[in-house]
Amino acid sequence: MPKCKVLAVVLAGGEGKRLMPLTVDRAKPAVPFAGEYRLVDFALSNVVNSGYRQVVVLTQYKSHSLDRHISETWRMSTHLGNYVASVPAQQRLGKQWFLGSANAIFQSLNLIHDANPDYVLVVGADHVYRMDFSAMLDAHIEAGVSVSVAAVRQPLNLANQFGVIQLNEDDPQKIAGFIEKPETTAGLEDDPSMFLASMGNYIFTKDALIEALTADNKKENTAHDMGGDIIPEFVSRNDCAVYDFSKNPVPGEQPTGVRYWRDVGSLDSYYDAHMDLLAPVPAFDLYNKEWPIFTRQNASPPAKLVRGKDGTPGTAHDSLLSAGVVVSGGTVEHSVLSGDATVLSGAKVTESVILGNAHIGADAVVHRAILDKNTVVPAGARIGVDHDLDRARGFLVTDSGLTVLSKGQTVPVDAQVPEEAV
Repeated sequence: MPKCKVLAVVLAGGEGKRLMPLTVDRAKPAVPFAGEYRLVDFALSNVVNSGYRQVVVLTQYKSHSLDRHISETWRMSTHLGNYVASVPAQQRLGKQWFLGSANAIFQSLNLIHDANPDYVLVVGADHVYRMDFSAMLDAHIEAGVSVSVAAVRQPLNLANQFGVIQLNEDDPQKIAGFIEKPETTAGLEDDPSMFLASMGNYIFTKDALIEALTADNKKENTAHDMGGDIIPEFVSRNDCAVYDFSKNPVPGEQPTGVRYWRDVGSLDSYYDAHMDLLAPVPAFDLYNKEWPIFTRQNASPPAKLVRGKDGTPGTAHDSLLSAGVVVSGGTVEHSVLSGDATVLSGAKVTESVILGNAHIGADAVVHRAILDKNTVVPAGARIGVDHDLDRARGFLVTDSGLTVLSKGQTVPVDAQVPEEAV
């Protein structure tokens, strides 16, 4: 294939209501993940590993943490015309913020005009996966359409969370129907328990994208949404191809038969994605050096497991420990600990996600919990053991039984329970 000029647009303005309280103080793409990363790092790493080095990140909701992360992390040589630029809503076309994902790009058309690419790659910023977009571009050019949509199989019960793709029976490369988040949908012919979901990743021929966004902006009966409005318009003209994510080749990935992709839009899926990392052969391997996930490198010291004051060794099993973590006489099992977290003597952390600089005091217990950064669990306290007590202390408990503490939250000392109550 001839070399083409591509501008990548990362949609990172998501509010992330279903991830509350982790999104009380930050945009969804800025939520920490897997100890070292932010969610946006996965999209950006896929883009730059694919060879596309002109990237704009459209931000809006509580974007300070996200903007700071991008500016401090994603720096590339300007001598070669490379950049990753964070672009907030600028009200270029009137006194209004972004009205939807399509409107976000429409209000930022100056970026496309300035870059003057042949193709525009549009990706979401809150999914965990690896993907070579250059292979998708090759397929898009071969299909000869205006837009291609990346697709992944998902369980039927999740149909109301995704754009549902229906293929053309006469030409399976083409999309015959696209419905955004229907209540129900039919299963696939070869697997009735699954349906074909849009990943929220698109490749557009530049002129076709500009024309579609301009037309959408003039309409009144539109949500200005990429999946809800723009893609169905191309589908109605038989001008939209599907790209099968399961066939996407990524260097260094082991052929498992199932490609990993997870939408971490809810607390349960966020938690489950962390647990996926902890198997001896994980469903998603962070250690693929041929397709690295890039992030900010902090100046924290190495993690360490040391004896506590009483001589009890610090231990960790089936867990990820980030730089700066100190387990001093405590026990960590099947958990993910972000940078500079501490677990003191006799404390036990099991099946949990602990974000940066959290403190677990001596003899405390944390079980099936998500603790945001700077949380403090005092000595002897119990988190995730008694859900009624957790709710009484103002903590969120999900329907699946996860206890979630928000950023900087401190467990009241007088809420401790005796050992025999555990």
